[in-house]
Amino acid sequence: MRVYNFNGGPAALPLPVLERAAAEMLDWNGTGMSIMENSHRAKEVVAMAEETQAVLKELLGLGDEWKVLFCQGGASLQFAMIPLNFGQGQVCDYVDTGMWSTKAYQEAQICGAKAHLAASSKAEDYTFIPERYDFSSNPRYVYLTSNNTVRGTQWPSFIQNAPAPLISDMSSDFLSRPVNLENFVLVHAGAQKNVGPAGLTIVLIKPTWAETGQKDLPHMLDYRTYIEHDSMFNTPPVFAIYIAGLTFKWLRDEIGGLAKAEKLNQAKAALLYKTIDDSGGFYQGTAQKASRSLMNVTFRLAQTDLEKTFLSEAKDAGLVGLNGHRSVGGMRASLYNAVNLTAVQALTDFMVEFKNKKG
Repeated sequence: MRVYNFNGGPAALPLPVLERAAAEMLDWNGTGMSIMENSHRAKEVVAMAEETQAVLKELLGLGDEWKVLFCQGGASLQFAMIPLNFGQGQVCDYVDTGMWSTKAYQEAQICGAKAHLAASSKAEDYTFIPERYDFSSNPRYVYLTSNNTVRGTQWPSFIQNAPAPLISDMSSDFLSRPVNLENFVLVHAGAQKNVGPAGLTIVLIKPTWAETGQKDLPHMLDYRTYIEHDSMFNTPPVFAIYIAGLTFKWLRDEIGGLAKAEKLNQAKAALLYKTIDDSGGFYQGTAQKASRSLMNVTFRLAQTDLEKTFLSEAKDAGLVGLNGHRSVGGMRASLYNAVNLTAVQALTDFMVEFKNKKG
């Protein structure tokens, strides 16, 4: 029996995607072998990758001024690639809202950028998204993390009057809502939240911006390499791209696009936050309400000694992946696109029952 999966990543995948992949595991697209056994140069695989790019651009409403890249190394490699390409010896502004933006800021310093903190919510334990910024006078770019898996905060909207183009790590809310990328030049997202298995990193980049980058980089660290070779300079993570393509089609054809996905995600989060807020303090949300994430709901029990019991009994009830990030503890329910309202209803029913027994 399948469980309700609230893992922060690798995370739940849509059941129709898993079923389709299982059915095609031994014979993909009439080739007589698995997608994992096909050459990445085979015309069928190249066509699959091109279609995956096209469907993603369709979902996001992106035109020819954007290029979709399939990279590896996760968001963590992007923390270095971005300043190596665009920040060496230059002032680059960072907004620090938690662990992953902190790591990106630190990596920029290692990679030769004059990284400047334009804002930080560290003083209040990363419980909110800053609304005031101390921008540099002429930064190369402004970097932010759109959703924070560890602390459960999310940018409700993005900076409108930044002094430079925006770059964002959107790993944990990618494709969860429509986004206006007008002020952005690069977006990256690890696949293992809302897209597919770990091993694939989606990068959206404007080729005109890529051309402004550093010229003396190793090929695999240069965005122009991926653009020139259509992400096929070396062997890409073919299986992960294939799963991503199935997920994109599921979002388009079964969910109905990003606007409908956002409404579903709002409904799921509203149900869970209401259960927390109506518990009389038994459950306590850790993010400030104005900055609460739709993707990662973080909370504690007022009686912290009950948290291990809560997690154990939840697992016994088929609710898994509810432990908070190891750096902060507590609970975290990740409500990515593949986590449906039925799963969230099962969780909230359990929470109410647990409170009634232990409260």
